[in-house]
Amino acid sequence: MDSAELLDLLGNANRRRILRLLAHKPCYVTEISEYLGVSPKAVIDHLGKLDDAGLVESRTDDRRRKYFSIARNLRLEVQVSPHEFGAKSAYPANPGFDVSSCRYVSIEVDGADGDSTDGDGTDGATSVDDAGDDAGEDVDADTEALKRHARELERLKQLENELSLAQRWVQGSLSEVRENIDEAVEDGTDDGRLYAAVIGALATGDRDVRTISRDVEAHPEFVEEALEWLASEGIVEQSGETWRLCD
Repeated sequence: MDSAELLDLLGNANRRRILRLLAHKPCYVTEISEYLGVSPKAVIDHLGKLDDAGLVESRTDDRRRKYFSIARNLRLEVQVSPHEFGAKSAYPANPGFDVSSCRYVSIEVDGADGDSTDGDGTDGATSVDDAGDDAGEDVDADTEALKRHARELERLKQLENELSLAQRWVQGSLSEVRENIDEAVEDGTDDGRLYAAVIGALATGDRDVRTISRDVEAHPEFVEEALEWLASEGIVEQSGETWRLCD
């Protein structure tokens, strides 16, 4: 499901409330109905649409009661500015994604525990004499694991907040740069925003006219005119059928 369809789906307040409830715990239809104050039939209709979108899933317990829960992680981003409107959805990155490969973002990543030895250098083997202490050690190990998870959760939440601030800074800077491009265009027309959009499309890689036209939602003829003017100013250059920003 694309971002526009997700926006339409989540534009309904009751569907958002259902997801908010399911984020706390799995629920069956009657629970959701009582929480929303709407009929079970309406709840079933909302759940059906959320299920079709892959946002919720269900399971049946021993009493044949169907519980609904959120199916997966999803991030939906909406950008609204004087120069851009758009939405994009993002799913969790592949577990094997190398964060260090990011060119502009540096994130401290803890290394894996790696070896199987205990902290004292032993191989983890348990002797018969130690068997009586296993229960207490297991409890201690569980407690330590819980503490580690709590610290990691705290660290990741702080990282999430910092990334949010960084993203807001980037969006503000993008708007400012586009405004500067708009003001810098002096061709006797009022097409500065189109030129800024064309440059933005090429900022992510080489593009042909048709692709740029689709990205900026402008007629190919207008895009060609913008590219020709930008080329005359030494800002873009053509290579075969594609265009790119000059070095």
